[in-house]
Amino acid sequence: MAANKSKIAVIVGSTRRDSINRKLAQALVKLGEDRLAFTFVEIADLPLYSQDLEADLPTSVSRMKAQIEAADGILIVTPEHNRSIPAALKNAIDWAARPWGKSSWPGKAAAVIGATPGAIGTSIAQLHLRQILGALGVLVMGGEAYITFKPDLIAADNTITDASTRKFLSDFVANFASLLSRLAPAEAKAA
Repeated sequence: MAANKSKIAVIVGSTRRDSINRKLAQALVKLGEDRLAFTFVEIADLPLYSQDLEADLPTSVSRMKAQIEAADGILIVTPEHNRSIPAALKNAIDWAARPWGKSSWPGKAAAVIGATPGAIGTSIAQLHLRQILGALGVLVMGGEAYITFKPDLIAADNTITDASTRKFLSDFVANFASLLSRLAPAEAKAA
């Protein structure tokens, strides 16, 4: 693929080291690395949002905002906590939206996906996330992507072991790449 791959900021909603959503994110990166350039955005080091800290943004917040602003698109891979998004993800979203008038979100395109061992696969968390992102001016890719995670779904090399799930996720990544291509400025398309 050409050197002008769309830049994707990957945000994993879980801060757990062995998170199944982090594994899913790594598998998605492997599926899409031929057409997209991915950067993982760390959110575990962000302080709890406080307007008192906005005058002198913490270094971790400035880094995260810069990564989001530099990206052409955002891939959010999230678990579901108590029928919503995890507190760490909401904290990151709030920080990226602040200070007032300096939100990193407007005009970004995003794809949302998540995994859980349960049958409904993060559907309610994704609904809440889509509502939040829409209110912040983010164009969220349509379609639903709820993954029921099984222990052997992703191999140690980040390969999806189930053929039908691999096809579904390959199509998900391809659809996101296609959306970003259609949204790219004309000068980027001509490059």
